[in-house]
Amino acid sequence: MGVSVLQRPTLVLNRHWQPVHVATVARSLVLLWNQAAHVVDPDDFQLYSWADWAKLTPRDDELFIRTVRFRMRVPEVLTLTRHDRPRFNTVTFSRRNLFKRDHATCQYCGTKPGTEELTIDHVVPRAQSGQTTWENCVLACVACNSKKANRTPDQAAMKLRRAPFRPAWKPLYDASTVRIASWSRFLSDAYWNVPLLDAD
Repeated sequence: MGVSVLQRPTLVLNRHWQPVHVATVARSLVLLWNQAAHVVDPDDFQLYSWADWAKLTPRDDELFIRTVRFRMRVPEVLTLTRHDRPRFNTVTFSRRNLFKRDHATCQYCGTKPGTEELTIDHVVPRAQSGQTTWENCVLACVACNSKKANRTPDQAAMKLRRAPFRPAWKPLYDASTVRIASWSRFLSDAYWNVPLLDAD
């Protein structure tokens, strides 16, 4: 079966039915057991608690989890019942997100040396009042960062492959997330491809 059933992805929706996360089935069962979420039946949108979901018999073509007393259908979509955090249309400036934006590539020479050999470079150096922002930071290999030192790219006679930018916010920002067929009613291509404005 390749991936353990408990490690398969489950789409998590907030109380407004907006996708906010992809969790493992194991994590989803904890949320369900703790009454922090309900299972959403993707066919008829009916909501199920742990007790109600456990009463349903899996069809022959469905994945299930075997417990000591019963077999439980694998939940593919959940909706949270509490702890709704507001969604802001910005991507957090973090090392992980910078690596995603720059595709783990040096923005000066274009190499992909690996995470240990990549550094965060301030295009306008901090020594020259450069800020730590999306628009002023790029990934640079150790060699290029050392060569550039405390200079701007123009001062160092180095060219950026592309200007740094603030990435557009997208739900479930990681585009490599696997999608399950039953998620299609919650995630249309139009939903994913519409450009969103950043909130300043």
